[in-house]
Amino acid sequence: MLRRWLALFVLLIVGPEIIPAAVSSVAVGRSKSGPGQSSHDISFAREIKPLLQKYCYPCHGEKKKGDLDLRIYTDEKSVAKSQAVFEKVMKNLQAHEMPPESKPQPTPAERELITRWVTDLFFPCDCDNPDPGRVTIRRLNRGEYNNTIRDLVGVNFQPAADFPEDDTGYGFDNIGDALSLSPLLLEKYLTAAEKILDAAIVTGPPTNGPVPQITDPHEPRFKGARRDQSSGWSLPESHKRIFICPPAHTNKAECARTIIASFARRAFRRPVPDEELGRLLKLFKSVDADSGSFEGSIKVTLQAVLVSPHFLFRGELQPEPGNPKLIYPIDDFALASRLSYFLWSSMPDYELFQQAERGTLHRNLESQVKRMLSDPRANALVENFTGQWLQLRNLDLVMPDAKQFPDFDEDLRKAMRRETEMFFGSILREDRSILEFIDANYTFVNERLARHYGLKGLKGEGFQRVSLRGNRRGGLLTQAGILTVTSNPTRTSPVKRGKWVLENLLGTPPPPPPPNVPELKEGQEAVLRGTLRQRMEQHRVDPNCAACHARMDPIGFGLENYDAIGAWRAKDGEFPIDASGKLVSGESFNGAAEFKRILLKQKRDEFVRCLTEKMLTYALGRGLEYYDKCAVDQITKNLAKNRYKLSSLVVEVIKSAPFQMRRGEEVRVAQNSS
Repeated sequence: MLRRWLALFVLLIVGPEIIPAAVSSVAVGRSKSGPGQSSHDISFAREIKPLLQKYCYPCHGEKKKGDLDLRIYTDEKSVAKSQAVFEKVMKNLQAHEMPPESKPQPTPAERELITRWVTDLFFPCDCDNPDPGRVTIRRLNRGEYNNTIRDLVGVNFQPAADFPEDDTGYGFDNIGDALSLSPLLLEKYLTAAEKILDAAIVTGPPTNGPVPQITDPHEPRFKGARRDQSSGWSLPESHKRIFICPPAHTNKAECARTIIASFARRAFRRPVPDEELGRLLKLFKSVDADSGSFEGSIKVTLQAVLVSPHFLFRGELQPEPGNPKLIYPIDDFALASRLSYFLWSSMPDYELFQQAERGTLHRNLESQVKRMLSDPRANALVENFTGQWLQLRNLDLVMPDAKQFPDFDEDLRKAMRRETEMFFGSILREDRSILEFIDANYTFVNERLARHYGLKGLKGEGFQRVSLRGNRRGGLLTQAGILTVTSNPTRTSPVKRGKWVLENLLGTPPPPPPPNVPELKEGQEAVLRGTLRQRMEQHRVDPNCAACHARMDPIGFGLENYDAIGAWRAKDGEFPIDASGKLVSGESFNGAAEFKRILLKQKRDEFVRCLTEKMLTYALGRGLEYYDKCAVDQITKNLAKNRYKLSSLVVEVIKSAPFQMRRGEEVRVAQNSS
């Protein structure tokens, strides 16, 4: 019955304006602007070309290494046609991948000059009039769907449990461009809508006992009602949440309008225009004329709401969506949704709706953020952002070799993840500095994890805050969960650990490895030949591998005192561990403690910028573009003024232009080749 009604009325419900105009960008080509003009204060001929001749031509001139000859670029006009080439040149210089370590190196000032020249030429930004970009309309991911249903309807199960896995982009599963809608998922939405409202709404009579006196006893709608010990039968809270008026026959139509309008407003996360509401009421009347059941007709109508794009997708109404020159602040309802899905991975609550209704949310923003961070629903930010930024979700997939690591079990796996989540949550809620992610003198452990760390005196499954003074641990890098997800089943992986640091702490990920790279030899024979560090030297022999491994390996070697499940060790097999390393930028260290000091001093700005970019990406649901540089610069500047507090980072992201504003985007309709 439900499917028939939804099929008949879906076109009535999904009117021409149901899909915001941003959807069109999914199916049409996007126009791209050309490179901007070079900054007038940097001359290619006088300042840039001599540096290329000095540092780049020896390899990328007559030798044409990597099939690149930079001598062909004689002026800015020829350069302007090769954005990808010079973007790569800039990134290699910034990451100290080029020139090779054995060659003369540019000074920091020379690297900065080339970087600024490339940025000005290809990625011009006007920070006085920032481009906030635009977010592709995106559907709710599985976690957001479950949380939204929980807060909207009040059911206590996860209807998205059997949905297909969400695709990820830029490291996160809430990226609009990655969240497609397949026919299978659409079918899942239809089925889930039925299950949700079957569980939420009582539609038939109780099998025995009196019906509740607060409703019309002539309506057969009490299936699922519960028996109380203080009043006989009562309706579930989810039913009461939906049926906010008594459906007496004399005012059935008005009651239906009240119920449907309230539910749709919350589900769509904005006011519902009369035209949209009228289509929903038309569906209710048609179903009610057939069935005569008030609750059953409401149920069908609300199921239509739950499969509407206005519920399944997060889109924002725009005055001129196709005008790329129009930049405007989003309204309070859109801001409420951006806030709630950033901090709670769920819909706005009553307070946010009230603020949006009154038009006061923008001016009360900081107080609302403080309130929301203190709410238990902010655990979603801790779990979802931490799980993806730090790749902790992979902890569920790792399978350390049982023979080599017999101490590893499911209790330890859970404790590892819980430690990092509680650590992040404490920094957020206690107004602590993000620099404590690099090094801190405390952590959270239960008895199982304490035993793994060699900490004594803790009993029970509950987690406690413990001091790490005088211990070999502190900060994310020495937490067992991080060390385990960056290891192989049988051994540590300096490459994975180094890559993890470059990607997630410094924001300078290495390129993917070249094809056909041989794996390291494993097994007892390989171990007898020396430490893992000695065996990895084979990767450094191949010049195609050397540049990237020079960046990754030293970082990983600095963490070799921690085995593949994060336990401390002094030897690798029978050989003493050498935990020394030297970064491509020149800093030397021995062990995790000295490496962390380098991160806190020489690499602090890179870490702060990396975390800012990660959180802004997660908050916006899109990858960052060159024009987001102004916002990132402003956030990091204000973050330093506020002593790098994590709560300040959250607030600054929310106050940024990309979060509070948007622009239109010119689209061109794909031409029919026929």
